[in-house]
Amino acid sequence: MNKKLDKGKPKIWYLKILDDLKNTNPFYLIIAVIIGWTLISSFVESTKPVTKEVSLNETFQLIQSNSVNKITLTGKDVMMELKDGSVANTTKEDQISFYELLSLQNIDPNLVPGGIYEKQDIAWVEIITTLAIPLLTILFLVWIFKQMGRSNGGLFSLGKSKAKLFNRDENRIGFKDVAGANEIKDELVEVVDFLKKPEKYRKLGARIPKGVLLIGPSGVGKTLLARAIAGEADVPFYSVAGSEFMEMIVGVGSARVRDLFAVAKETAPSLIFIDEIDAIGRHRGGSMAMSNDEREQTLNQILVEMDGFDPRTNVIIIAATNRPDILDTALVRPGRFDRHIKIDLPDINEREEIIGIHMRGKPFTKEVQINRIAKQTVGFSGADIENMLNEAAILAARREVTEIGVQDLTEASTKVKLGPGRKLLQTDEQRKIVAYHEAGHGLVSSAIPNSDPVTRISIVSRAMSLGHTQYLPDDDQHNHTKSKLLGIIASLLGGRAAEEVVFSEETVGASSDIERATAIARRMVTDFGMSDLGPINFVNDGSSRYVLDESDRPAGYSDEVARKIDNEVQKIIVTQYDKAKKIIVTYRETLDKIADELLAKETLEQDDFAEIVRDIKH
Repeated sequence: MNKKLDKGKPKIWYLKILDDLKNTNPFYLIIAVIIGWTLISSFVESTKPVTKEVSLNETFQLIQSNSVNKITLTGKDVMMELKDGSVANTTKEDQISFYELLSLQNIDPNLVPGGIYEKQDIAWVEIITTLAIPLLTILFLVWIFKQMGRSNGGLFSLGKSKAKLFNRDENRIGFKDVAGANEIKDELVEVVDFLKKPEKYRKLGARIPKGVLLIGPSGVGKTLLARAIAGEADVPFYSVAGSEFMEMIVGVGSARVRDLFAVAKETAPSLIFIDEIDAIGRHRGGSMAMSNDEREQTLNQILVEMDGFDPRTNVIIIAATNRPDILDTALVRPGRFDRHIKIDLPDINEREEIIGIHMRGKPFTKEVQINRIAKQTVGFSGADIENMLNEAAILAARREVTEIGVQDLTEASTKVKLGPGRKLLQTDEQRKIVAYHEAGHGLVSSAIPNSDPVTRISIVSRAMSLGHTQYLPDDDQHNHTKSKLLGIIASLLGGRAAEEVVFSEETVGASSDIERATAIARRMVTDFGMSDLGPINFVNDGSSRYVLDESDRPAGYSDEVARKIDNEVQKIIVTQYDKAKKIIVTYRETLDKIADELLAKETLEQDDFAEIVRDIKH
């Protein structure tokens, strides 16, 4: 028979019903059975003849008056069919028969012409109802448990690892797919080589690190590097987040750790990647709260598993964190996480490579230059760059153009840094104050030698700021000179200086600038030894590192020294503020030009701004 004709034939009705039942949720079937049984029971009750309840005395009177045609006995129930066609019911005691009752009343049973019958009635409704309720309850519970078992992290899989196994063939990447980080790749090549050729190292008595800890800020590519290692070595790659070990039930986390390592050992050589390991690897004993019991047990199990590795087991752990200072010392000691690799934000050359990768598949205008984009994205991570290029594509699509232009990239860069622009209901006077404030920043920065060039000035409100001035800082943010720091402070105070010179008034808009300037001045005095107090570090906690916007650390000096420090900080701020005011007064005409252009255009790009300040001498 032709198969095409078979497909067109209608399906038999009962087969169709069976197919529908197979595809129906069991829970809905149970509900339907309960509802159906209730309706049937109600229908059966409604179809019974109308009866009346009478007492035993009335029953005896009806029999003596020859009103009863037939009597049916069912246990203690007595049903009488009367000669007028109606039905009457009564009940008797279980311990005595109906014939004995008639005998006690001196009633002849022959007075009932239809006879008296005893019926052994089986209460099917009661039996089925009694059995159906527990049966349906059991079926419902079985279905619930099955659903929980199938779900990820269900009741029957609490102790199972939630690690994801990446397929070797699908989504496989290598070091060539990771832009920049060349020195870090060289460090990780040894891990790859060991996974491929372990005997090469064992013959020489070498021991490859059991664990590699990747340290770096968010978005620099720690997870991407771990996947690249697995791709290069062509081994199973198990990825899990530190928080996925944690549950409310104590002991689940350690069970998941055991399961993860057991699976990894079975598929060795393999690689385990634990992202955000600080979620379970924090210092132990920091709190007596019960909520820490599960985390500490999980950490203890990880320590035991890493210590218990068979030297012949080719399982390497890679963990990532951006908070290495809070990790437990037992976790990061040699023999566990032997190798610590710090991943910094990409430099200009690495940013060019990253930009080139993320530009693939996107059309750009001829004016777009990769090296210029790289210069404008100092401090951007790889994730920031990808987000910026995606935002630029969205902006170009919004303008209904076919190619991404320079203005799209500039706006996207600002959006990633400061957030989207928003329109505020400002008066002309408020806009003028903001324009002169931002013009003051740009003017002072342009008049100071060796300052970072201004790339954009805008009075468009973004996030918490009413306007912004962007600079093009050097990639080397770790070794500023004293003159460079003083120049940054003067530029930060240029906005307040412009307000005072032009309006003879001060606004709260400079609060953030003053906060940053004060923090830098205090670091110069207490951390960097750049004051008349001499090259002395007044922060003795051993954690000093060069971050300009870091909050003040606890003081380790006397009150007298604290007063001297405050005086030095004040001297730096006041001196640079006077310097900024002097620049504003000297180049007042240029300041007015910048402010007028901002009021007219709202935003000045680097070339337009450079044209206005070209006559300023450093």
